[in-house]
Amino acid sequence: QVRLVESGGGLVQAGGSLRLSCVASGRTFSNYAVAWFRQAPGKEREFVASIPWSAGTTVYADSVKGRFTISRDNAKNTVYLQMNSLKPEDTAVYYCAANFRRFISASDTAANYWGQGTQVTVSS
Repeated sequence: QVRLVESGGGLVQAGGSLRLSCVASGRTFSNYAVAWFRQAPGKEREFVASIPWSAGTTVYADSVKGRFTISRDNAKNTVYLQMNSLKPEDTAVYYCAANFRRFISASDTAANYWGQGTQVTVSS
């Protein structure tokens, strides 16, 4: 069992930055692929970014490419989402998700473990 806890959300003005953290506990985190998703009120959950369990390519949704960066520190059991140049349309609850050695992508969003989410609000 893996428990994921997100933090770092908050209220920020358009153009600002936030860094979200996803801390995992319970298993060897370095064996888990991790992704960030978001869900805005009244909208479907959407894929944001993902990172593999080992060295490999990170993937981003087109809407965040060039503004968001996903990274991981396995020594701290943590995956980060650095969000720059935030826009009001980035407002959503952000969730992290993890799979044991199975990459998560926009076309394959199945994940075994999910966090509780952290609210990000971007004001115009």
